Amino acid sequence: MEKSIKEEIKKRYSKIAVTGNTNCCCMPGECKTGDSPIDATKLIGYAQKELESIPQEAILGVGCGAPLNYLELKEGETVVDLGSGAGIDIFLAAKKVSNSGKAIGIDMTDQMLEKARENALNGNYSNVEFRKGDIEENIPLCNNSVDAVISNCVINLTTNKTNAFKEVFRILKNEGRMVISDLITDVELSPNQITSEQWCECIDGALTKENYISSMKQAGFEKIEILEERVYMEGEKVNGRRITSLVIKAVK
Repeated sequence: MEKSIKEEIKKRYSKIAVTGNTNCCCMPGECKTGDSPIDATKLIGYAQKELESIPQEAILGVGCGAPLNYLELKEGETVVDLGSGAGIDIFLAAKKVSNSGKAIGIDMTDQMLEKARENALNGNYSNVEFRKGDIEENIPLCNNSVDAVISNCVINLTTNKTNAFKEVFRILKNEGRMVISDLITDVELSPNQITSEQWCECIDGALTKENYISSMKQAGFEKIEILEERVYMEGEKVNGRRITSLVIKAVK
């Protein structure tokens, strides 16, 4: 199942990279006529002015929060985005850390990496880099090497959340921080209820809040704080479960 899930994720997000988010995958609301990626992105906390300052091709409308709003990046810092997609958060972060800092995106989908690198080239970003990697197996960065890590509705796509958080813990410097936007559920599915298709829609892989926090603690994080919590999909139940969007911070 783990292999089929990852293959489905690559297939789904490769298509999004090429054709756009036509299926409203992992968008914060129901698909409606006239919906656009930028509308969906503003809905989860991004500012219009900030979105206008980056390559528009980087805005795909996927995500469930705005982790950069809480990260308080400083000039000269190194920040990493897990599941960086077409680069939206990396380009926003690059402006905050300035040319003396570095913004590094990690993604496992070749088409997304290609799109992100093209966006970086077109936008003349000199402090941006995109690397290929599986975040729950090996983030391609050295131990204790980065100041901050973000991720937007991506950890729930992994099949082993604890391993993903262990990798984050490994690459963070001491006192480095992580801010994650993600989805949780009131009821987790049993293995025989899971489908790779629903997993890719950020639903079947969701943990309860208690288990999500537990996976962070198992990875070594102790200073954990929930910064924002709100119902997802306007509170409608998804396959009988209540889905909630979290923004959560942890410090190494």
